Amino acid sequence: MNLKVSLFAFFAFTVFVCKNIAAQSFEGITGIRDTSFTVASAYAKDVKDHPQIKIVKEFDLETVKEQRDITYCSWGERELKLDVFKNDTSSSSLKTAIIIIHGGGWRTGHRSQHHPLAQQLANRGYVCFTPEYRLSTEALFPSAIYDLKAVIRWVRANAETYNIDPEKIVVSGFSAGGELAAFLGTTANKAIFENDGCFSEVSSHVNAIIDIDGTLSFIHPDSGEKNENISAATHWFGYNKKENPLLWKLASPLTHVNSKTPPSLFINSSVSHMHAGRDDFIEMLRNYNIYSEVISFETAPHSFILYHPWFEPSVNGIDNFLQRVFQF
Repeated sequence: MNLKVSLFAFFAFTVFVCKNIAAQSFEGITGIRDTSFTVASAYAKDVKDHPQIKIVKEFDLETVKEQRDITYCSWGERELKLDVFKNDTSSSSLKTAIIIIHGGGWRTGHRSQHHPLAQQLANRGYVCFTPEYRLSTEALFPSAIYDLKAVIRWVRANAETYNIDPEKIVVSGFSAGGELAAFLGTTANKAIFENDGCFSEVSSHVNAIIDIDGTLSFIHPDSGEKNENISAATHWFGYNKKENPLLWKLASPLTHVNSKTPPSLFINSSVSHMHAGRDDFIEMLRNYNIYSEVISFETAPHSFILYHPWFEPSVNGIDNFLQRVFQF
């Protein structure tokens, strides 16, 4: 893969437009996985204010077949893995694929956190994929974008193997994963965010976006990211917002909404800054006559998708949205 060419083009553009910026920091790259965000750690925080919540555990469903630890792409010796969940008892018609991207501030988290969601959606006839991607302890933006576009291309290239309709590929995610899903959906086949390896001859476009409480803009007035804080985004970009505002804008899904952006579903908590830019995003979709929906849980914490009582309504909402979009 010619990763150096892609990175050079991206950063050359950024430096050309944005003058007098501070040197990019690689301080957060440790090569060691950050394991601070887990379902257990999220629960320990949220149960204090929401004593009724219960963690959604993995399901043992006879109808759902699983394949785990499949390599979808490699960077040198680094093999990137994904897991597959599908219902082998459902009809033989071509299925909709759903890629589910985990959250954790682009720095932590694990794909297994959304195995329950993948299992339940697979039980309804979808083919679900939970990928890992390089986090900010390994590589800075846009490395995660390259990885996840490779997932989309891998799924499309393997559509026949998994009985998938290659024009019914959905990208979804929670928190940072929601932001990544929206970014992937708005930058399909945009050269600056593509690479030349891992099925590069296959299109990276998707046919629907599901953003579960992920920001749509890092520079929006409603964003929780502050100018000089060393935040999760700062670690991912290597600059804080004040040092390189152009990069923060370029990394925002809202910047890239266009006439080819697919139908989008937003599932949101009570934490408004976690979906900063959503209303602007929806307004732009309306201007292009692109369908969108919002599901809001007004009392829910940010990590609601990991808990009962919000898990089942979220699964129902996703299913209803996709049936409406794909009319099946």
